[in-house]
Amino acid sequence: MEHLRQFFSDRYVDFPDADWDLIAQRFVRHEFPKKHTILRAGQVEEFVTFIEQGIVRYYIPKDYRQITFEITFEGDFFGAYDSFLSRQPSLYSVETITPVVAWRLSYDAVQQLYRETAYGNLVGRLACENLFLEKLKRELSFLTDTPEQRYLRLMTEHPQMIRLIPQQFIAAYIGVTPQALSRIRRRIF
Repeated sequence: MEHLRQFFSDRYVDFPDADWDLIAQRFVRHEFPKKHTILRAGQVEEFVTFIEQGIVRYYIPKDYRQITFEITFEGDFFGAYDSFLSRQPSLYSVETITPVVAWRLSYDAVQQLYRETAYGNLVGRLACENLFLEKLKRELSFLTDTPEQRYLRLMTEHPQMIRLIPQQFIAAYIGVTPQALSRIRRRIF
């Protein structure tokens, strides 16, 4: 739970102890095994989840394959946030790549924290703004960077984690085929 408090303190705000106690008591710890589907396409997202340890991926089930379009690493939140907010079924699935230790906050708990604490509202707004900025950064990267630049950024930002991710997921994440990723890796190394 201290990882979570540190995350909020580093990125958003240092909570007064009384507010933190209200927030912390609503988070529930979960452990998920490797390759566990946390959310299936067609389900409504009921949680925002903080990864204490591990990696998850978001993918679109398409015919006979899966299109990975996002990867979230430890020390950050994940979930089908669009489904969480709209209360509509998700169009994509969320699956663990590695075993995951996570802290989850239900939709109802989030709404209650918004009503009961000023800091809950503040963090909710700041988290939404952060999600928007991260999504924009990723979209702009696809418009302005080469796949090799996206791969190098992933290696720079998550060097200890990249070796844990199957190559086909990395390839999809940076927008190339596994064969193209192999060529990129040969040029780099």
